[in-house]
Amino acid sequence: MTTSRHDSHRPPETPRGGKKGRKADDGAREIPVVEKPEFSSYYGRPVVKAPPWGDEIGAYLFLGGLAGGSALLSVGGQLTGKPTLQRNARLTALGAVGLGTAALIHDLGRPERFLYMLRTFKPTSPMSMGTWLLSSFSTAAGVTATVEIDRLTGYRLPLGPGRKLLHGLEGPAELGTSLLGAPLASYTGALLADTAVPTWNAGRDELPYLFASSASLAASGAALVTTPTHQTQPARVLSAVGAIGELASMKIMKKRMHPAEASPLEEGTPGKMLEWAERLTIAGAAGSVLLGGRRTAAVASGLMMLAGSALTRVGILRAGIASAKDPRHTVEPQKARLQKRRAKGVVDDSITTVG
Repeated sequence: MTTSRHDSHRPPETPRGGKKGRKADDGAREIPVVEKPEFSSYYGRPVVKAPPWGDEIGAYLFLGGLAGGSALLSVGGQLTGKPTLQRNARLTALGAVGLGTAALIHDLGRPERFLYMLRTFKPTSPMSMGTWLLSSFSTAAGVTATVEIDRLTGYRLPLGPGRKLLHGLEGPAELGTSLLGAPLASYTGALLADTAVPTWNAGRDELPYLFASSASLAASGAALVTTPTHQTQPARVLSAVGAIGELASMKIMKKRMHPAEASPLEEGTPGKMLEWAERLTIAGAAGSVLLGGRRTAAVASGLMMLAGSALTRVGILRAGIASAKDPRHTVEPQKARLQKRRAKGVVDDSITTVG
């Protein structure tokens, strides 16, 4: 007889029955000794392996959204004749994408792993597309931000003959960041949803919209903090749009989920983070729209929106990891979908069987 460290998880055995005249334990007749499981996994271990992502990835999710949203806000500043807003949004975009890339590379452990992902271009892979998006956006944002810094310093950067070329690339670079800003702000939602993690996968239709709205809030918040109030009208409009989009996307996502998939978004630390994110989003957006013309109120509103956006991204990250650790969040929705298919009479495919 062999022993295992998992023996303590096995249910106790009951005495075996036998036919008359035979010993009950001679093995001549076998009967079931394990109760029919309700939902579980092998020895109660997780069905899905939780991704080993920590605070660095949470920071990357937030900073990537801030960078993408700021790039779009920079275009808004240009179109509405708000040069200070455009300048600050450009600098914010470069700073955020730089810090976000550093956080991502730190999580990878070895910087060359990021470069390895650039060896292929796979449109069907959110990770592959995200790597190229991040690299292309960073290059374009670097050009526009350097142009702004050169202007701020009175054209004293040691650029030499390259100054004319750099300023000539400003227009194409601005076009590049405006085209890549929205995908950069939202692709991480598609990246999370492309995994087998229950809560993320269940929100695959709403997560990109939720992340895009969260990015709009973050960019608006940064602009309100860094820019004079007479230049922030586009940011105030964007904050209202972002708040409505985030609140609606979260509500629709939870409603469409199975209760076991939605519960990590409402329980424990992730639930508290998302609850506070909602409060800060509402308060920040309301302050931006109603009191954004006052400098103190604008800064306070901006800080609340930045905090709300960060809590939203980190809360969703942690909720997904929590859902992968408990088999209930995987098994219960699967059983519900199976029963639904059987109720519709689908019993002859590879998923459902008669039984």
